[in-house]
Amino acid sequence: MTYQEQKKRLQQRYSDGEATAVARYLVEMKYGLSMADVACGGVDSLNDAALVDDVERLLDGEPVQYVIGEAEFCGRRFVVRPGVLIPRPETEELCRWILEEHGAWREECGILDIGTGSGCIAVTLAAELPEAAVTAWDISEAALAVARENAKRHGVSVKLEKHNVLAPIPSEGSGEAPFSLIVSNPPYVCRSEAEQMEAHVLEHEPHEALFVPDDDALVFYRAICRLAQHALLPDGWLYFEINPLYADELMALMSEMGFVDVETRQDQFGKTRMIRGRK
Repeated sequence: MTYQEQKKRLQQRYSDGEATAVARYLVEMKYGLSMADVACGGVDSLNDAALVDDVERLLDGEPVQYVIGEAEFCGRRFVVRPGVLIPRPETEELCRWILEEHGAWREECGILDIGTGSGCIAVTLAAELPEAAVTAWDISEAALAVARENAKRHGVSVKLEKHNVLAPIPSEGSGEAPFSLIVSNPPYVCRSEAEQMEAHVLEHEPHEALFVPDDDALVFYRAICRLAQHALLPDGWLYFEINPLYADELMALMSEMGFVDVETRQDQFGKTRMIRGRK
């Protein structure tokens, strides 16, 4: 089948505009062909069997980033695989906020990324803040393997450790040495919100990286705030990506736990998606 025929097949699952965008993203990211190449017949060089297999995976609802094996984040390409959350534009905005406020750091400092997933936050901060000693935690061995691959790909040093922030953390070698900044994009979607989510997310992305119980939506934030109380240096900063539904509750929680200069920020869609505070 030709590229145009495969693109037409994608209309079984996507609208016309979405099918075109997904097909274009696929051939550009995975096969390295621009639309000029496509117009000039460059798609004739594609492996038909591989393209057919890719389209079948897309028709099955698999996210295009998993099909490609990569996702773009803050101007870099990151390896992603099933079992690891796909980086989101909102998380890019969180990184940019940190760099906006701390990008001038040139002294040595410690940064901890909790729930690193693909390592997109940790690797980005390590690349942009070369003097920082970046540590990244995750509960998933698969995620840590992908984060390790991404750190190597981008030539940065990130100390990767397996930790469950909800469990007691041993003091020895736990990373409890002081940090100047802690950042996390923890699970924050309540189970009751699942019916509003797109099928390809529910069917393919890791639920442990997405969901929290309806009766304790702030479970990870509370645990990370407790950790930050003793793991942050005086005047150290704590940044989160958040569920807009619980922004006010989280702001109150952080204030009650002693954080000052607590501030939220909206994402590009006007939703309160980020919060930070100072110890």
